Amino acid sequence: MKKIQDYYFKKAKREGFPARSVYKLKEIQERFHIIKRGQWVLDLGAFPGSWTKYAAGLIGPQGGVIAVDLKGIKNPPGNVVVLEQDVFTLTPEGLEEITPRMDIVLSDMAPATTGRKDVDHLRSIALAEKALDLADALLPVGGTFLCKVFQGEDLDQFRKSCLDRFSSVRLVKPKSSRKESVEIFVLCSNRRA
Repeated sequence: MKKIQDYYFKKAKREGFPARSVYKLKEIQERFHIIKRGQWVLDLGAFPGSWTKYAAGLIGPQGGVIAVDLKGIKNPPGNVVVLEQDVFTLTPEGLEEITPRMDIVLSDMAPATTGRKDVDHLRSIALAEKALDLADALLPVGGTFLCKVFQGEDLDQFRKSCLDRFSSVRLVKPKSSRKESVEIFVLCSNRRA
């Protein structure tokens, strides 16, 4: 598989991040200020660790990041707990053993793609729904959920499911996301009571 080494790829290498995806989160952070100092962050689909490293720097030593992926992360910052496991085996109870509170749930999860847009979209929605279930179980009133999903026919229904749980739901396409990419980010703010 050919790697596309564009501006963001090269910038990530220069700035010490393992992947260009960090600039998607950074752009959303600079626009909406979703991650704050001292928070606890759940980072789903964390490999290779760019979002984890960026979030860990923002929250500082009083907060923490729980980074979950099928693959491990090399040399995580000191305020990061890495769980090398399938998100579908993750339970709120298991996470509550690590921290009694969660302030924000991030999901950059993506399925192994097949090249069939309909199949890839449905697999992406399944991952997004699992992330939403975890956010629903873990976040307090006012909490924030940011989730990547592939665009397709079930996106509107997923957005409605988010609106049932959060007072504000926005669809965000960062500039650093490749133009040909079907990914979009669903930003959910102010978890309802």
